[in-house]
Amino acid sequence: MDEGITAGSLAGRPLFFCGIGGSGMLPLAQIARGLGHPVAGSDRSRDQGRTPDKFAWLEAHGFALHPQDGSGITSPEQVLIASAAIEESVPEVARAKALGCLRLSRAELLASLFNAADHRIAVGGTSGKSTVTGMIAWILKESGLDPTVMNGAVMKNFVTPDNPYASARIGAPGLFVSEVDESDGSIALYRPSIAVLLNVSLDHKSIEELRVLFGNFVAASQTAVINLDSEEAAHLANQARRKVTFGIRAVKADIAVEPDSIDQSPLGIRAAVLDNRRREVFPLILPMPGLHNLANALAAIAAASAAGIGIDRAVYALRSFAGLARRFDVIGTSPQGITVIDDFGHNPEKCAATLRTLKASEGRVIAFFQPHGYGPLRQMGHELAATFARELGPDDITIMCDPVYFGGTVDRSEGTERIVDLITAAGRHAEHIPERNACADRIVALARPGDRIVVMGARDDTLTQFAQALLARLP
Repeated sequence: MDEGITAGSLAGRPLFFCGIGGSGMLPLAQIARGLGHPVAGSDRSRDQGRTPDKFAWLEAHGFALHPQDGSGITSPEQVLIASAAIEESVPEVARAKALGCLRLSRAELLASLFNAADHRIAVGGTSGKSTVTGMIAWILKESGLDPTVMNGAVMKNFVTPDNPYASARIGAPGLFVSEVDESDGSIALYRPSIAVLLNVSLDHKSIEELRVLFGNFVAASQTAVINLDSEEAAHLANQARRKVTFGIRAVKADIAVEPDSIDQSPLGIRAAVLDNRRREVFPLILPMPGLHNLANALAAIAAASAAGIGIDRAVYALRSFAGLARRFDVIGTSPQGITVIDDFGHNPEKCAATLRTLKASEGRVIAFFQPHGYGPLRQMGHELAATFARELGPDDITIMCDPVYFGGTVDRSEGTERIVDLITAAGRHAEHIPERNACADRIVALARPGDRIVVMGARDDTLTQFAQALLARLP
């Protein structure tokens, strides 16, 4: 990013978001408008008639929406916010270039707004970022503070009848909490007061690249909050100026748990949180299941501690943490006891965490997975297949459709069949059914009382509607 691009230099300028309905763009557009920018945008999904309620809400709340034909770009004063991956042939890009408009990526705009705040908490890592960001936001709010929050998922605690799309919270500009992304290298743009490093594992980049990116992230912060249970993250701890460590298995971490205190149920988890710095113990009652969510809670508690909030306040706030949409989100249970869960799992670590949580209680699992692109399949297909084969049992079933595809020039030669073949070769039951609606038909035919059906995937807002429609068809 051009170091001359700051929140101050952008103050009041009109912003045009290409893809304004996306999970990363929508909350940023909300924050930018809350900070005084006129905001307009376009979205291919709107033009295709997908998720109309979302776009109707945006228009009703003062966001000017245009077809994705370039008609919304009318002045060189406008700043185009567009992914670096957007092709030059997209009309908005071509029009902005012709007018000489400044173009920024989503991350460049976010970083400029984030870095302008007095107190800055950035949450990084391969998995858990959205949940931990939501937890930290809720702890800060319940502690009497007024954070501005940028998240990639809807935070249920902040949903209101007037704002069902609460993946952002507009608060005081001086306190900013944001998840930050390593997949495109943009994590290097942020200058956090507190950097939270949750884990380091394969997703969009090689482990070697991730070590450099996350190491620099830790070094750039005033205080780093680091998960000692993640071997790769723990190796980066010596790059921190100051640090607060946490872990479930790492019993000597600053924020840990008493090993014998962990009590899991399908609805949540309890544990005794130990502050090893003061040898104090605090009861945590978390209304979310899974050991990965206990780790997420420890991360949020450690971050709050680094920000000067007492552990007692943090654990109390998390008792009322409502979770995030599409993060092990129970849609409902049919009359015959078949439960449908909506989940964002899309890389090996996220999928493993969700499947382990399901397998911690009785009942067969039917896992539906929609790959979030052809590129990710090439990057992590073997690891994804190994995850489903390892975490699911002989009675469980994996059903996969073709990857989500909204157009463009991506190489589509390698698809879902390869993952399914690998899972089958490992001795587990997996099926490839190209069309998603046909997958639903198959799931309804297979489902029996006591089953848990999990709908997994990313980059597609209609997956929640798919899960809701699936539940409506179950006996």
